[in-house]
Amino acid sequence: MITCSRGGAHLLRQRSSAARYGAVFLQAVSTQRRARCHNGHLSAAIQRTTRSIFTLGRLATTRALFAASAPLAELVGRTGSDLAARRAFTKMATKDKVFVGSIDQGTTSSRFLIFDEQGVPVAIHQEEFSQIYPHPGWHEHDAEEIVRSVESCIEGGLKAFEKDGHSKDSIKAIGITNQRETTVVWDITTGKPIYNAIVWTDTRTSSLVRELKDRPNSDGLQEICGEAISTYPSVSKLLWLLKSQDKVREVYEAGNLAFGTIDAWLVWKLNGGPETNVFVTEPTNASRTMFMDIRTMKYSDKLLDFFSYEFDLRKIHMPQIVRSADTKAYGQLRSGPLAGFPITGCLGDQSAALVGQKGFEAGIAKNTYGTGCFLLLNTGTTPVISTHGLMTTVVYDFDGTPVYALEGSIAVAGSGVKFLMNNLGFSSQSHKITELAETVPDNGGLVFVTAFSGLFAPYWIDDAHGTMFGITHHTERGHIARATLEAVCFQTKAILDAMEKDSGQKLSELRVDGGMSNSDLCMQTQADLVGIPLMRPKMRETTALGAAIAAGFASGVWKNFDELKEVNVTGQTVFEPKMDAAASRKMFRRWEKAVMMCRGWLAEEAAEEGNADAANDLKEGLGREQDEGLEKVDSKLTA
Repeated sequence: MITCSRGGAHLLRQRSSAARYGAVFLQAVSTQRRARCHNGHLSAAIQRTTRSIFTLGRLATTRALFAASAPLAELVGRTGSDLAARRAFTKMATKDKVFVGSIDQGTTSSRFLIFDEQGVPVAIHQEEFSQIYPHPGWHEHDAEEIVRSVESCIEGGLKAFEKDGHSKDSIKAIGITNQRETTVVWDITTGKPIYNAIVWTDTRTSSLVRELKDRPNSDGLQEICGEAISTYPSVSKLLWLLKSQDKVREVYEAGNLAFGTIDAWLVWKLNGGPETNVFVTEPTNASRTMFMDIRTMKYSDKLLDFFSYEFDLRKIHMPQIVRSADTKAYGQLRSGPLAGFPITGCLGDQSAALVGQKGFEAGIAKNTYGTGCFLLLNTGTTPVISTHGLMTTVVYDFDGTPVYALEGSIAVAGSGVKFLMNNLGFSSQSHKITELAETVPDNGGLVFVTAFSGLFAPYWIDDAHGTMFGITHHTERGHIARATLEAVCFQTKAILDAMEKDSGQKLSELRVDGGMSNSDLCMQTQADLVGIPLMRPKMRETTALGAAIAAGFASGVWKNFDELKEVNVTGQTVFEPKMDAAASRKMFRRWEKAVMMCRGWLAEEAAEEGNADAANDLKEGLGREQDEGLEKVDSKLTA
């Protein structure tokens, strides 16, 4: 079906005419090539033909035009001397089109994509940046390097965009999506970071988290902010910086300490830093700090009071919370090739992925298999507070009516694959890990609990470490590769079970995206374990698309959700469950037993550090929970 901006029926009636004009166009280009008139401009005959073709219904995309005319499709496939002609044709074909840029700042790389009105990425540039691991469990980024990588990606993406014949003037707005929780502190007068950004996966705050949990009224915080205290939210990272870093305290005492997640830091820097001081965040990111009331979309006095027991957090400069889509609040790029272009939308990466999957209605769920893995279920305009280990988060706030989700987060997904590649030397390419896993028919009895940063939802076990169970002489590299992929699928199954209990509804399908979703083996394993179909779109840049949609709504590229119905729907792959349900349940029970047995590693470390109380608490809690958990699992195994 060809989609047109108007006159679709008329276009179909004139299809033969389009083909006729296409033949004339191809003939004209061939004549031009023979005459060696390759000066970057189409001949007058070609221009007349092109204009005639576009009169036939004003096709919405160049791709649709080529679908209507086989000779033009032949032209698209050519290279070499026809390049200038193709660029000129593209420029004319898209002169009335608008595009949206999307900054996608992730955990291991930054990217800049440019989408057309149909949600198709027409240009992309990606750059990785340094991962800093000063100590076991610590994970940091250079905040300045992140900004440089984003600026470089904008430049590279725009070059690719213009190389294909597009004009940067057709870019209507820019959206931002970013890794969440990662914490940046800087001097608001100089714009210089005071410490490396502490990444969301970092677990250095484990002892501080135990301290916070022991404070009076700590169990009532989740009702306000949607999250329970753990190493995951930004608050523990900020408090650790204040407690342990002299330079941070000096700037704090001087009244110049600024705190923000990556979105606030990027917007502030891209706008020119202290010169313009555009210092904002939005609800999908602010809800990950434990400072925002998820119902009012404002900083909560109760939360600030609770965490200000040693340092007055009101002395810290925090970004203003604005809507996820706004024509003015985010300012504009201050420098670079897109200087002056407006930033009109921002979403935290996992909320952006649900928006990119068009999860606008309650009951739609998506799972993103990236560095970590994140399952979100849209619960509508009323927040659902979890009682089964999940978080309540904001999906978006486009018009003052926030939409919420239940979320389950897995710390290690794609990073587990990278562990096999970089630390164990299994391969230099991620897709080879799947190929290695396919060399064995099953996991050979091996279970790999990839708790490199403890275990996140729904377990929230901070003192768990990565552990393999079931290693025998039979175990080989293929079994380890397969168990690494399965670890993500097991945790997703656990989150999905908790989600159904919290929401009171059973999902009928799960939409998937992210790098690991490229593995058919991983996706089939996931479908077998959760017992429902998985829907994988052909175009999987859903996180970046979500940011583009937010910016596009604010700037008028799209006016309502209905206009997005046909975006990214063709070519999807469906993975149906194939495994026997009893076999699936048995696999999952073995996983749960392994989870119970991977705990307690920090008790000995706490004792060595002289923290006897913490050590005893860990040992007592470990023994009690292991006994209870193993008893439950053993009863299931023997049932």
